[in-house]
Amino acid sequence: MRKNRLTRSRQNKWIAGICGGIAEYFGWDAELLRLIWVVLTIGTAFCGGIVYLVLWLIMPQD
Repeated sequence: MRKNRLTRSRQNKWIAGICGGIAEYFGWDAELLRLIWVVLTIGTAFCGGIVYLVLWLIMPQD
């Protein structure tokens, strides 16, 4: 079990820290995750934007 919690990042954020928090939790590169998120958002008729807003509401801040 992980001691870390999935939270929004305060240090590594552009808008709300969602991608930065996910990247910190899994040990990924935040810039690469943001690029993947943008490509998937555009490719899925902007459904990623809705997911981002939902995560913004449910993920606690760091």
